[in-house]
Amino acid sequence: MPETTPLPDDLSTLSLAEIAQAVADRRLPPVERWNPTHCGDSEMRIARDGTWFHQGSPIGRMAMVRLFATILRREADGGYVLVTPGEKLDIAVEDAPFVAVEVKSEGEGRDRRLAFRLNTDEVVIAGPDNALRVVEKDDGPHPYLRVRGGLEALVARSVYYDPAALALDESGPDDAAGPAGLWSDGAFFPFEPGS
Repeated sequence: MPETTPLPDDLSTLSLAEIAQAVADRRLPPVERWNPTHCGDSEMRIARDGTWFHQGSPIGRMAMVRLFATILRREADGGYVLVTPGEKLDIAVEDAPFVAVEVKSEGEGRDRRLAFRLNTDEVVIAGPDNALRVVEKDDGPHPYLRVRGGLEALVARSVYYDPAALALDESGPDDAAGPAGLWSDGAFFPFEPGS
């Protein structure tokens, strides 16, 4: 896989066009086409905060985490595996395999675009293929962003506050009084749980 130039530490220094180009330039392995025999358990776990563990110890090398993230796949039964052309290993995921740690908003109303940086440094632009949804849990609302192939990112609470504040000022999909939410890349995302 070709090496891509890492994004700067702060997305605010880039336009969304530059971010979109970086997303388009990133090439991921075709894990959805690989169907090797199941080989067992990877002895790996992704904690709710996005920390990756192997045999109970955190994986300290971010380059290794990024590499493993490229071969992560969600199975039809809801489980997660690390897959290569030759092997498939289970991996435990406590909540979502990724965490959105930064957001950049550009534009307003229907022309708005939201770009989220994940804890793996991947950038995802919310839109028709990368929906935002909110799930109500015992400890409050949990926002999620679809990343790819059934994989999601939990939007960190501190990151969620900025789009939620913007959503309070936006109207519903028919520009009438509707649910609080935001447009991104041509799709409207209500910020109410279960919507």
